[in-house]
Amino acid sequence: MSRMPTPATTDQVSFLNGRTRLYGIVGDPIEQVRSPEMITWELQQRGCNAVLLPLHVREPDFDAVLPHLQRLANLDGLVFTIPFKARALGLASRLGPQAQQVGAVNALKRSRAGDWVGEMFDGAGCVEAFRRRGLPLAGQRVMLIGLGGAGSAIAAAVAAQKPARLRLHDLDAARCERVAGVVRRISPHTQVEVGVPTVDGMDVLLNASPVGMLGDPRRPIADDSLPDALVVFDAIVKPEVTPLLALAQRCGCRIVQGREMMRGQIARMVDFFLEAD
Repeated sequence: MSRMPTPATTDQVSFLNGRTRLYGIVGDPIEQVRSPEMITWELQQRGCNAVLLPLHVREPDFDAVLPHLQRLANLDGLVFTIPFKARALGLASRLGPQAQQVGAVNALKRSRAGDWVGEMFDGAGCVEAFRRRGLPLAGQRVMLIGLGGAGSAIAAAVAAQKPARLRLHDLDAARCERVAGVVRRISPHTQVEVGVPTVDGMDVLLNASPVGMLGDPRRPIADDSLPDALVVFDAIVKPEVTPLLALAQRCGCRIVQGREMMRGQIARMVDFFLEAD
């Protein structure tokens, strides 16, 4: 027999009312995101009457839905996740420096003038996650899998750390060459390669592809074992321990989780949303 819910002592909540400003995260799928709780917490901690909501926009509906969302008078910003970070570029009137560099956005805000400004924070979040763990990227040999919006941003941010070697993999060959060019401009002394995923001779393995997300049992590499000296990062936030990270743990590797990347970029993203522009 199910228990009846305990009656509330009040008929209202304290964190939502008619003056609440709205932010949203747009993706397809959307159930894996952690931004609603993490960004809403950061906004509330700063004394803002604002929340961030999950918005499930199916990929075929993106072009029809987003321009109408942008017309909501109490919507101040949007966050973008898979598969929309590159596509969202077209929604911005102006771009920040990271978005210009990588050709994708994961945050869009309404300026005081009423136009929309886009910026990309995934790369900074990844590098910050490594910094907080005391794990260097400078001088390291790095394998990066997946060069979509997040992966491209991570490539640029890692390049700025001056790794000794950066090997790139994506199913889109043209994307690989474009990102390789960005990396070479940022860090001319880094050895840049495009090729199949490998951990041979690598210090760091970064996964920025969606392989392993939610119930996907696959790993983005074919290897059944990893060297225990390898540092393994997965940008996926749900599950927190992906098939790749589970393998890394079994092999004794140090791991960095997608939630840590999120945590590394939350404050910067909220700064971006709230600063006068």
